[in-house]
Amino acid sequence: MSKPASLSDVKIGSYIIIDGEPCRIIEYDKSKPGKHGSAKARVVATGVFDGSKHSLVSPVSAGIEIPMIEKQTGQVISINKEQGIIQLMDMETFETFDSPPPDDEEINNKLIEGGEVEYWKVLGKTKIVRIR
Repeated sequence: MSKPASLSDVKIGSYIIIDGEPCRIIEYDKSKPGKHGSAKARVVATGVFDGSKHSLVSPVSAGIEIPMIEKQTGQVISINKEQGIIQLMDMETFETFDSPPPDDEEINNKLIEGGEVEYWKVLGKTKIVRIR
């Protein structure tokens, strides 16, 4: 899920969707309008799930999509390191689902069965962000 916004409304640290990937903005530059043209914005962002850099150059008045990030807590039910799957249970709905292991090695090493984690649901994907 996402909501529409204008490129002039975003700032460094906010999230937008670039090429179908939710991204966190790390650079934002605006040029002044010219004699016959409109102001342009140059955005550089890192992907939430893939970690790669994405860039966007567009008029400031252009429409963009802002992803809806659901921050929730869950309990680790099982860790399958061979297949790279972590099974989580949501603490509110008690729904169980599979999630990929976190990219951060520090978080990955501290994961234990029965422990609580904070995870994000963005555009139908899940990501473990931190340990509670």
